Amino acid sequence: MGHMCNSWLVKSRGAAAPRAKGADQAIALPLAMSPIRIVLIGKSEADRYPCRVRIYTKTGDDGTTGLLYGGRISKADRATEAYGSVDEAVAALGLARALASASEITSVILELQRDLFVVGADLATNPDERHKLKAGISLVTGEMVEALERRIDKAVERQPLPSEFIVPGANAVSAALDVARTAVRRAERRAVEMKDAGKIVSPDALRYLNRLSDLLFVLARAEAGGPEEPSRSR
Repeated sequence: MGHMCNSWLVKSRGAAAPRAKGADQAIALPLAMSPIRIVLIGKSEADRYPCRVRIYTKTGDDGTTGLLYGGRISKADRATEAYGSVDEAVAALGLARALASASEITSVILELQRDLFVVGADLATNPDERHKLKAGISLVTGEMVEALERRIDKAVERQPLPSEFIVPGANAVSAALDVARTAVRRAERRAVEMKDAGKIVSPDALRYLNRLSDLLFVLARAEAGGPEEPSRSR
């Protein structure tokens, strides 16, 4: 029997997801992007559940994994490590969202999680097929980076940054955001390693990961709700 899964609809702001002639177009990402198959599908939000796929495919038993738009690479490849680290960041943000109660922060976190699926798709694409990527759906854009910068600026206006290093852990939500921040930092490092190894990495994807970790730091401080423990005892 196939496994019933909840599949994300990743779509650009104001743009429709790609559609195949006469049917919705589904693009399966590598399994490393989720415990189940991630599907980019051109359906309305109300119609996107459920999708029927198998949680196991056996195709990775040889130590390889599939790329978006075809091709296979080692599960130890730098690309796999990069988009796998993005997946970890999505999960870490999920914990922060589950712990949060205010609707404003939960909606922000959910939007960031969805953006990271775009980053993951960008990093997980067969380099010979990048021309098929869709801006804001499977290709990170400059506009996505600028949106993060605007969020950072507004958050800092509301609550200035601390003047010294702080120890994370003021409360559960703040701590979870800091964990997610460090996961995003790791994803950025892995993406840089991927680039340094001669693989194609979008400059916007790198910029997005960098700005996202900055935003998560700012959000964690806001969720702390006041002064936090300094890195050195007074």
